[in-house]
This record gives sequence, structure tokens and C-alpha cells, in this order.
Amino acid sequence: MQKVRPFREWVLKVAQQCNLACDHCYVYELQDTSWRRKPAVITEESVERLAERVAEHARTHALPQVRVVLHGGEPLLAGRQRIEQLVSVLRSALLGVSDCDISIQCNGTLLDPEWLDLFRRYGVSVGVSLDGDRTANDRHRRSRNGRSSYTAVLKGLELLRRPENRALYSGLLCTVDIRNNPVAVYEELLAHEPPMIDFLLPHSTWEHPPPGHDTAATPYADWLLAVFERWYTAPVRETGIRRFENIMERSLRGRFAPTPVEPVEPVVTDFIVVESDLSVELPDNLKAAYDGAAATGLNLLDHDFDTVARDPSVVTARGAGAAPLAAECLGCPVVRLCGGGLRAHRYSTRNGFDNPSVFCADLRRLTTQIQDRILADFGNRFGRAS
Repeated sequence: MQKVRPFREWVLKVAQQCNLACDHCYVYELQDTSWRRKPAVITEESVERLAERVAEHARTHALPQVRVVLHGGEPLLAGRQRIEQLVSVLRSALLGVSDCDISIQCNGTLLDPEWLDLFRRYGVSVGVSLDGDRTANDRHRRSRNGRSSYTAVLKGLELLRRPENRALYSGLLCTVDIRNNPVAVYEELLAHEPPMIDFLLPHSTWEHPPPGHDTAATPYADWLLAVFERWYTAPVRETGIRRFENIMERSLRGRFAPTPVEPVEPVVTDFIVVESDLSVELPDNLKAAYDGAAATGLNLLDHDFDTVARDPSVVTARGAGAAPLAAECLGCPVVRLCGGGLRAHRYSTRNGFDNPSVFCADLRRLTTQIQDRILADFGNRFGRAS
């Protein structure tokens, strides 16, 4: 029987709807419409089944820790009762099996003292989406009636920063818009004291390229490098930035490789998505590619997670298929730094996912410049130390 690489993280869509109408959202505003055919909120029965399947998988593979991310839509629309049932059932099912790290990714507008009390009691960490100051944030993240969401998000972040809640605060997620000043965006996010910031490229494909896309230019690299310079040269490390730290770690790891050129090894993801109807899907950013791109045809009523892990579509999407990257990527000197970018960003109607990322030029410049900067600084320090 085919060997199973276990999942260690589950993204659970607890609510399909959202109280905002963000125009860059891959769930509602791009190519996929499957959310319309799924329950608005996960049911109690589905919660029980999910917990059974996760615990079964963790037990089978002796996983010391698993992670469950509550997502949506806006997950808080599931309501306090359903969220409390969910985290309680998960913790109970995994007691004595695996440590269970539960987090929630929300837009911050619905956070209130009652929600934070619930999250403290169950140890649920909270991430919030924010794109910068009021002008930057309201370019995209507005309510359905067109009103600003900015003030409501700030109130939620004020609650998270209180001493009693601070340990729950996992960080901020920001989607890059090259019209916004990069340093101003970073400093606005920094003002909210996040322990980590994730900068996301807008979900785009070769059929629907990102704003300002030009194969002869690198506007997204330019934007991110301006943030990198401000962040990297600060007298003290003010926060973590996952994208930069990943490139830095890979750059230094490559510096000490036993051979000058490391073989390209695909990055295999350890997470899977479960929708509110218990259907199992591939990483949901694939919804930017085409309607149904994330579907597997599997569900937790009929299939366990070992069956899911063996499914050919899942194996390929996780990066362990026979040809995880385009030939152009496999021959690229910086592929070990960028990993080829997100699979969704490689899609075209002509070649499917057998393309470089639509952000290829940006990724090449971003990773190369950070690598060169880090290795030069490391070499200077090493030289002085010797």
C-alpha cells in the first residue's frame, strides 16, 4: 500500500459567509462559486465527525502535535455556541493523543470581550487581516454596504493587545497592494504590535494577472524590498515577517550545503482544507484559478484522512507529484528560495499549473536580493570573527 505522508494541520471552514466584501477575496470575488452550495455554518454533527477523523489520523501516525485553523468566510459568524462546541470537542477527542494547537483567522471586526474570554478559556490564538492605514485597508476591505471596516478592526486589535489577551495574538495578515506606500503600510501594522506579519501577494493567475503586472518589471518585489530594508535595518527586531525569515533561513542553509548546488526538492505541504459540509479540498487559494480547482470529490463521511492523503490530486497539490514544478522552474538557480511560488499563481488555461508563477520575475528579484544581502552580512561578520 502507498506510504502516507500524514497531515499535521487542518484549515476548517466553520462559516461560509462574511460580513465584509473584500474585492481581492479568492472565496467570493474570483473564479470559484462553490461556497454557495455549502452550509452557511458547520453543524454539530459535522463537528463531531471532524474531531473523530483528526484524532484517528493523529493516533494512526503518532503525531505529537496537530494544528487546526478556524477559517471562513468570517469564522466568527458561526457564533459563540458553535465555536465553543468545536474547540471543546476537538480538545476532548485529542486528549491523550496529540497536543492540539487551535487558532482562528478573522477580519477582526466582530471581536469583543466575550469572544476573547472564550478564546482565553480554550487557548485559541487569533490572527487578524489588515492591509494598512484607513486608506490602504479600505481600498479592498469594506463592508457589504461599502462602509469602512477600519475602525471596527482597530477596536478588535485594541482588545487583543490588552495584557490579559496578549498571549492569544498570533499576528497580522496583509495583502500587498502596490498603490499603497510600503513603508507606511509596515509602520501602520507595526503600531498594532503584532508578533508576526504575513505579507501575501494578491491571488492571481496568468489568465487574471495581478494589478500592475509587467513581465519586464518587478513592482511586487520593489514593494516588498522596501519593507525588507526598513525591517532588516531597524536597530532592534520589531516583529517577525514570515516571508523574509523563510528566504533568509533558506539562504543560510544553502550557504552551508555540502555541494555548491543543492538538488531541487519539492516542498510538501502538511495541511488540508475541510469545508463546512465536510468535503475535503486542496489549499483554498486554488479557487483563484478556476471554479472547482480546489475540489477533491472526497468527504469525511466516507473517507478517512489516510485515503485523502493517497488521492492523486492531493499528492500533486501537496507538491509530491511526479512533476511538481515547471521545467523552467526546475532549472532556475533560485527555485530553492521561492519554491516556485504558490501553485495557484502558476495557472493558465493553456498549460494548467505547468508554468512558472505569474509573480516569477518578482520572486526571482526578491529572493536574490535578500539572499545576497544576508550572505554578504554573514560573510562580513564571519570574517571579522575569524
